[in-house]
Amino acid sequence: MSTPTVADAPQKGFFGHPRGLLTLFFTEMWERFSYYGMRAILAYYLYYAVSEGGLGIPESTALSVVGVYGASVYMTGVLGGWLADRVVGAQRAVLYGGVIIMLGHIGLALPGGMTTVLIGLVLLVIGTGLLKPNVSGLVGGLYSEQDDRRDAGFSIYYMGINLGAFIAPFVVGTLGEKVNWHLGFGAAAVGMALGLIQYTLGRKNLGSAGLVPVNPLPAEHKGRVLGRAGGIALGVVVVLVALSATGMMGLDGLVNLISIISAVLPIIYFVVMLSSKEITKVERDRLIAYIPLFLATALFFLLFEQQPNTLANLAEADTDLNVLGFAVPASWFQSVNPLAIILLAPVMAGLWMKLGARQPSTPQKFVGGLLFVGVSFLWVVLSKFAAGDDGKHLPIMLALVFVIMTVGELMLSPVGLSATTKLAPKVFTSQMMGLYFLAPAMGQGLGAQAVKLYSVENQQLYFSIVGIATIGCAVLLLVSARVIKRYMHGVN
Repeated sequence: MSTPTVADAPQKGFFGHPRGLLTLFFTEMWERFSYYGMRAILAYYLYYAVSEGGLGIPESTALSVVGVYGASVYMTGVLGGWLADRVVGAQRAVLYGGVIIMLGHIGLALPGGMTTVLIGLVLLVIGTGLLKPNVSGLVGGLYSEQDDRRDAGFSIYYMGINLGAFIAPFVVGTLGEKVNWHLGFGAAAVGMALGLIQYTLGRKNLGSAGLVPVNPLPAEHKGRVLGRAGGIALGVVVVLVALSATGMMGLDGLVNLISIISAVLPIIYFVVMLSSKEITKVERDRLIAYIPLFLATALFFLLFEQQPNTLANLAEADTDLNVLGFAVPASWFQSVNPLAIILLAPVMAGLWMKLGARQPSTPQKFVGGLLFVGVSFLWVVLSKFAAGDDGKHLPIMLALVFVIMTVGELMLSPVGLSATTKLAPKVFTSQMMGLYFLAPAMGQGLGAQAVKLYSVENQQLYFSIVGIATIGCAVLLLVSARVIKRYMHGVN
């Protein structure tokens, strides 16, 4: 989403950047702390035996639930951006989202079994959908389009994201695994509360950026549209929670339903855009070129977002966690990716700058992203082979899986956002950003089905098949790159 640039936000006060950047840096740092901290222990809490403080649900179902949770967050992000643009404004969307996120973590912290878990996860999905897409828009709203501090400002902001994600497993993970699961979820709630406190205190530094909707609903339609939308949303949530809590649908049924929605929504989006009479032939060609890039992004996230489920399970169940006499909490492996981003992002940015006009095209960078994430899965197979059938993964070998994934992420993820804006038809500029976020949703929704085929016992077969298939898709994309470039009509 976009927010209007404002002159009434203090323009100095944070390393030469607008003072509001400090507010948004810590808001997002604490929100990501709560998100990644909770995610680091969620699967363990779901499948650990009741005698160990967990819920004791089947391991396969637990890993799938983590997958569809991630998919749901991305799908509600589309609605969160719309609500901010048309109804409440970005500033209030971030505030409301943060409060709902905190309540979601409190729900998980309460020992109410599957009922409080479902309520907590639903609140987290709604809250994150409100906060996540809009806090980034507020960062952009602090700068004019011509401000040469803009890119550096976003770099500082993204450092906050990764700092929160890096610290979280050490705090939330350690408390959850070593002391009490609910205490861990409670720590995530405290993190979000700290973020809300500093956001409220520093909100004045944002000026009028995102204070009001940029494209408000007409007053005469507002009540009717909101009432209808709110009623439908509430009805869907109540029905789903009731069906799951009473056992009429069951967790597996809920997982399947969300997986289907995550796959169908993008198809509807593409059909509507391609059939529109308001786009030109060149724009239609560019939209066709975007389809394989979209599918590549979905496939990338199908693998990448197995960090909190299959890879978390490997860390807990099949890794030698004894390092120099210290029992390393399995959740600590979730810190490897954000640490690798902090260390490798400047290296990758420098590489693209050095290559200049010789750097790979957009489709070729997508090929690199798929290649590295596929190789990371094959690295799991190599790691297990090196350990022997009766041995466990070495911590350094498993950590390298996350590092290899990160290289792929840095090749594909930033490029995907850029390509989306460049290939978007003019009449669908904002909706294309919504479409982009449905790619990781689709990947995680389908990934929730894929992880049902995984177990510790068949890990080598599972990671081999998924890894080789992904590399095969990377080769197919490479072969198609020239045709895709032709349909992009000059967009690099």
